Amino acid sequence: MGRFGERRLGVALLGLGRYATGQLGPALLETKRCYLAGVVTGHPEKAQKWAQTYKLNKKNLYNYENLDRIADNPEIDIIYVVTPPGLHPEFVIRAAKAGKHVISEKPMATTVADCDRMIAACKAAKVKLGIGYRLHYDPFHKEMVRLSSQSELGPITGMTGRFAFVLGEREFRIDKKLGGGGPLMDLGIYLIHAACMATGSTPVSVKAHEEPKQKPELFNEVEESLSWTMEFSTGAKLDASTSFNGSGNQFRVEGKKGWIEFKQAFSYRGLVCDTSRGPMTYPTINQQAAQMDDFADCILTGRDTIVPGELGRRDMQIITAIYESARTGRSVSVRTSGGLAITTPEYRQTPSVDRYRAAVPTS
Repeated sequence: MGRFGERRLGVALLGLGRYATGQLGPALLETKRCYLAGVVTGHPEKAQKWAQTYKLNKKNLYNYENLDRIADNPEIDIIYVVTPPGLHPEFVIRAAKAGKHVISEKPMATTVADCDRMIAACKAAKVKLGIGYRLHYDPFHKEMVRLSSQSELGPITGMTGRFAFVLGEREFRIDKKLGGGGPLMDLGIYLIHAACMATGSTPVSVKAHEEPKQKPELFNEVEESLSWTMEFSTGAKLDASTSFNGSGNQFRVEGKKGWIEFKQAFSYRGLVCDTSRGPMTYPTINQQAAQMDDFADCILTGRDTIVPGELGRRDMQIITAIYESARTGRSVSVRTSGGLAITTPEYRQTPSVDRYRAAVPTS
């Protein structure tokens, strides 16, 4: 076996909720550079079920009390933290101290200060930290970045978007301590990230307002719906909205030479996108498998991930400014440090819009 040859890295999923169960576990059956080697959970019955389903070695089943012993397990190379955001800092820091590379699900944390702690811990331990930004690996979003970065759309003038669904029961997403906020943290972050991807930059200011609550008894700790505008130094603007009591999954980019419109923008699969030059069509990929394989490849080859902790920190700075604007009713400057341009050579290698076919796939 060569240095990078056929070696696959072992991943332990920490937190076995809906996303780990429905997406990450199945995705790790498709990955080429990594595989599911273990789990960390506070529920022994879940650990046993996962061990049976994925044929895991019993010694690779951990709980939150004995997690630190994972440092002595050479079969675990990566810990993917999939808990509610408010718990990310504790587990990312513990994973780093155990000498394991870490992926933190988005949003990275609930405060910028916690993002700083997570980044510092990983640097001190000399392990890599990545954020679960799966859409960086989806061909539709990669093509959006390529078209924007190569000016095929002309200068970007405006963007609009909405991401929303109806949340009917109490869960961590509307628990202020665990979720950090409401739909802005869980859904709005996709709109923020897409706008930064399309422009290749960070907004300079935001203006936001919270919509009146229709279910105040349910959303008594966080916002139910929120709308905001982000302004960029180039003059481009994003007008966006998000809600836990509505519907929407759209994103549109306007340029002086053309436009891109996602009618299904942020889903795990089945993205639908049209452009001023024709429909965009790509085969459906497993976004999570592509994301985890790339992170494993970064470890094996020594290159930097395109979704580092600093990127998650930047988005938390923007979210913090949006909440401040909604609270005060004023425009708020976005003060970011360590901000990252996310236009990379990988995106530019995507086939051009000229290759789009007539039909748009629906699955």
